[in-house]
Amino acid sequence: MRVPAAAIHFSEADRTEILSQIDECLRTGQLTLGAIGRQLEAEFATAHDVAHAISTNSGTSAIEIPLKAHGVAGKEVLVQANTFFATAAAAIAAGATIRFVDCDPATMSMDPAALEAAIGPDTAGVIVVHIGGLISPQIGDIQRICDEHGLFLFEDAAHAHGSSLDGTMAGSFGFAGSFSFYPTKVMAGGEGGMIVTNSEHIVDEAKIYRDQGKASFLTNDHTRLGYNWRMSEPHAAITLAQLRRLPEFIAHRQGVAARFDEAFADGPIRPLHVPDNAFCNYYKYIAFLPADVDRAMVKKRMREEYEVGLSGEVYEAPLHLQTVFESYADGPLPGAEELCSRHICLPVSAIMTDEQVDLVIEGINTVVAEVMDS
Repeated sequence: MRVPAAAIHFSEADRTEILSQIDECLRTGQLTLGAIGRQLEAEFATAHDVAHAISTNSGTSAIEIPLKAHGVAGKEVLVQANTFFATAAAAIAAGATIRFVDCDPATMSMDPAALEAAIGPDTAGVIVVHIGGLISPQIGDIQRICDEHGLFLFEDAAHAHGSSLDGTMAGSFGFAGSFSFYPTKVMAGGEGGMIVTNSEHIVDEAKIYRDQGKASFLTNDHTRLGYNWRMSEPHAAITLAQLRRLPEFIAHRQGVAARFDEAFADGPIRPLHVPDNAFCNYYKYIAFLPADVDRAMVKKRMREEYEVGLSGEVYEAPLHLQTVFESYADGPLPGAEELCSRHICLPVSAIMTDEQVDLVIEGINTVVAEVMDS
């Protein structure tokens, strides 16, 4: 591919530092829950303006653990429908019953009106997702609804490393938030996740749950039904190097997004609107195709004719239409169904060149125009 859908970047200096830290892990035998992981947690908490960060082995466990700690078992949790499988699956694994909530096609986030309508007598909380790295401009309305109904708010911020709205960082709008370091993310740790919170209770419980439910690292007294959710020291070393590059990664992605915005300002492709008060990390550059344009055909032609890979959607099908969640579906969710069917995600990375941006612009404009004329 002349332009891959995603690209991971580790400078030579970063690779050298990572290998040095891993070598020290091997020398000392401290391969988990060590000094590197603690350093990562401290720097991540500072970068996201929260009191605490707790590392985990995945973004999925970073959702399940705080939900378990908050006591969702046997209660209903509302989840927006256009999210990844893990958001809903982690809530179910934590013992909750889920109900899907429709989305606002203008923001890719939960629709506050649909949220209010979905609240029932057993509803305990809400999981909101920062799709593509954009914190919904309606997050204040979602917080207000939660407060009025006595519901908790949890953030799946897997896409939103470094993102903010009105100066408030992703992960600090609710009682806790979760991040992922999967290789496609803005910060690529290989594997791993992070819980952020200002709650001492969540910190204490998370540290127990992530280490097989043990009361402490040096005891075999298991007080919770935990699991092996620890982050290894080698993964922490990789992630720490990426965290220290996060500002420059985001700045480059924002530059790419600005060029896309300018190129599509007057054309048939409509970029997702990012308001002035939002600081978006552009994990994904999301745009909407004109009605009746075949997305699969556009992606196929971009790949074959321009050697441009378009990444997976966010998401191709809403969760209430997926087989595994059939028993939780209780009717159509038109907003989620529309936005999932019509949007595309253009390539964006921390090392994308001007020439690659130009090729994407040329290719997508040409292909969409020809498909519309055919």
